[in-house]
Amino acid sequence: MKGSNMQHPKVVVIGAGSLFFGRQSIWQMVHSPYLNQGTLALVDTDEERLTKMVALAEMVARENHVSLKVEGSVDRRQVLPGADFVVLSFAEQSVKYRGIDCQVSLKYGIRMCSGDTIGPGGIFRAMRELPVIMECAKDIEELCPDAWVINYINPSTVHGIALHHYAPKLKTFALCDSHHMPHKKAYYAVRAGIIGDKSEFTNEIDRNFDFRIAGVNHFTWLLKAEYEEKNVMPTIAEAMRKMAGDENNGGDRGAKAIFNDAITYELYDIFGIIPTCTAHTKEYVRYWQGLGNTADAIPPLSIWETEDRYERHDEMWHQVDDFLAGNLPIADYMSTFGPDHATDIIENMVGNLGKTFFINTLNRGAVTNMNEDSFLELLCEVDMNGVKPIPVGEMPRGIRGMQELVLDTHELTVEAVIEQSYEKLRRAMLTDPLVNSISDADKIINELLELEREMIPDIWYRHV
Repeated sequence: MKGSNMQHPKVVVIGAGSLFFGRQSIWQMVHSPYLNQGTLALVDTDEERLTKMVALAEMVARENHVSLKVEGSVDRRQVLPGADFVVLSFAEQSVKYRGIDCQVSLKYGIRMCSGDTIGPGGIFRAMRELPVIMECAKDIEELCPDAWVINYINPSTVHGIALHHYAPKLKTFALCDSHHMPHKKAYYAVRAGIIGDKSEFTNEIDRNFDFRIAGVNHFTWLLKAEYEEKNVMPTIAEAMRKMAGDENNGGDRGAKAIFNDAITYELYDIFGIIPTCTAHTKEYVRYWQGLGNTADAIPPLSIWETEDRYERHDEMWHQVDDFLAGNLPIADYMSTFGPDHATDIIENMVGNLGKTFFINTLNRGAVTNMNEDSFLELLCEVDMNGVKPIPVGEMPRGIRGMQELVLDTHELTVEAVIEQSYEKLRRAMLTDPLVNSISDADKIINELLELEREMIPDIWYRHV
């Protein structure tokens, strides 16, 4: 990359109306001295939302006296030329269609609390999103082929695999925000009793805390936790057991939050390691699907709540409107939000800061008993030259087998969508760990194809 670009990096966000990323990206692009002399280009097909986010970014930049240039377009091709980074963060009508995925699956006995990565929900979200991602990849190859492409769209592993295999000329990796560093490590330092509060986390504690997480995205596990060479895994697990109640204190709410600490401890009790993304991991295993002949101490999963999500999105847009209208002082913006995983990594790459981050990428030997090309979430060194996973060690038996099943499901999903193969779609559904019946799988596929017709390419209906 040319030096002039390093001084004025251009970051394109496709899906700027994504409230879970768009607002934080503005914060980091304004806050960072490595980024705030560059360009933030926002893209969204919803012109009204795009106009709001562009206006908001301009107001925040002006208030903080930085020279950040803000662009906006409903056509990504207009702003892609010159891009150094392209963040994919879109999901058209995601709340509505995740609700449909979850309700149809429930009809056939499959309980999904999130429905965006595993189960019929994960497969059909890829059916909706991946064709658009690959269209974006073609435009990027044409207009800014040297840009780094960061996928921030679930199912993150599916889309990351697809970009790696089917857009090999591009420099790509995938992200999920649940393992944002150093916050994730500080969280476990608190649970281990090393510090009393995350604000007490220091570089010295960081150096002395050997902390290793690995696994498929949303199915990641704490494989090692040693502080000053003492195993603190049991201490962390005991803290989870003591905290366990009806709800987790992790910041989420609703179905994804319920019983997370109790489930974390129970999985630790079985496997001897701690799940690090329990809000999703509990959906990857079959134990809380309500299929047992005897009652479990922890009840079956609650189902994704569509209406609650609509309310949360409305609250977020009201906040944006209040900043734009002056009902909330724009001066408060920088104290209202904070850093984001994707833009933290971009800052690190531009500034060559030498920080490490959890990234979804090829294993490359980091987990020694899994394939080199297994697409895993791993702590990595990352700079403008690429992503380098840090060695982890072995994945324990049992968990490793489940990892491989999930990866096969994801790989088959990629092949089904890219090849537009009904045969492979059916095979992916029947490989998925949540699906228990051939007849049910066929009915789920047919019903979701019918209900989501406006979002799925026409070619899937050529035999209808």
